[in-house]
Amino acid sequence: MYIERNGYMEKLRNGMWNGQIKVITGLRRCGKSFLLFTIFKGFLLSSGVDEASIICIALDDIENERYRNPHALHELIKQRTGDDGRKYYVLLDEVQYAISEKELRDSGNPPLLYSVLNSLQRRGNVDVYVTGSNSKLLSSDVMTEFRGRGDEIRVFPLSFAEYLPASGKSDREEALKDYMLFGGLPLTIQKRTFEDKAAYLERLFQETYFKDIIERNGIRQPDVLADLTDVLSSTMGSLTNIANLANAINSLRHSKRFDAVSENTIRSYAKFLEDSYLFSQARRYDIRGKEYFKSQSKFYPGDVGLRNACLGFRQIEETRLMEAVLYNDLIRRGCKVDVGSVGRYASNEDGRRSLRQYEIDFVVNKGFRQYYIQSAFTLDSPEKEKRELYPFSIVGDSFQKIVVTRSELAPHYDDHGVLHVGLCDFLLGDYVS
Repeated sequence: MYIERNGYMEKLRNGMWNGQIKVITGLRRCGKSFLLFTIFKGFLLSSGVDEASIICIALDDIENERYRNPHALHELIKQRTGDDGRKYYVLLDEVQYAISEKELRDSGNPPLLYSVLNSLQRRGNVDVYVTGSNSKLLSSDVMTEFRGRGDEIRVFPLSFAEYLPASGKSDREEALKDYMLFGGLPLTIQKRTFEDKAAYLERLFQETYFKDIIERNGIRQPDVLADLTDVLSSTMGSLTNIANLANAINSLRHSKRFDAVSENTIRSYAKFLEDSYLFSQARRYDIRGKEYFKSQSKFYPGDVGLRNACLGFRQIEETRLMEAVLYNDLIRRGCKVDVGSVGRYASNEDGRRSLRQYEIDFVVNKGFRQYYIQSAFTLDSPEKEKRELYPFSIVGDSFQKIVVTRSELAPHYDDHGVLHVGLCDFLLGDYVS
């Protein structure tokens, strides 16, 4: 199945010959290899680049096993990219195979592979592109490892705008329901039945993501990692902190007669999950105070299908899933997304005044623009609409305010200047630019 990834292709084209190593990162199975070896290579060929000038090496292929040694890989590329005045494109897939287990566990020194890639990029006639599915390469500090010579291109699971035409469904609401259930990993589209899709996602979660995180980080308590993943999945979109997560997990472990775990362990494991893009953390931001709260944030899964698979498809709450889908779409668009909090003093029943915090689901920044967005499944009564939109009225500034619902009504502004948009329209449109 050929699925266009035009946004990523534009980034690859813009990055050609910019002196940087193009590092394609993201969740495993989100389409990185297809983007590089099929879409980008096809673009180069159609642009007149001679195929002999495109060096493609898939290190997960057994035929290339000897090139998992960084020295052998370097010699091969040197031989195929001579000083003959030609320009060469080096496309390396699954480069984690060229990183030893010892190097993966050595956080103090970068793997030898990085020196090899840096050496290649210094040559004026070589442009280097790599993908990797190991959390060493997926981690957020990968640019540090390349010493300022790395250009990261973050690839996400399919957006709904990409998913809809690929799904073959003419009814976009029907497609959205599937998308919220099974997520945007490309191969799920090829699975025809619920059972096949669920089995694929559950197997991928256990045999690929967990295995990678455990091996790379030398995790000694994989059962704690599993418990943490379950808790984050169950409570996605809820304010929490490390102490709360540790309490929840230790409560589970106490019921199973297991030893308690420390907050430091939970903090480390949560960081591993974030580095592998299985979860993303949205920090809580004081809109009026213009600062972040020291504790409390929200965790969202990198793909809702994987989240649902982690829970055995037992907790299908459309309100939470809608919020997660919306969050991931905003991140994919290049937005910085925080959880908004705005305080206002109000009188209690006894007449005493106290500060009460009201939540705005997302404070969104893109470039110089800022937006406030509420995710509300329905606004089916005046009371609910007032409650959901009240935080907008006390913010005290004029930034764009948007409420996204599951309504199929046409986008419109209300009397207070709030834009009402259905989820489908928002995901397919360009309301944050």
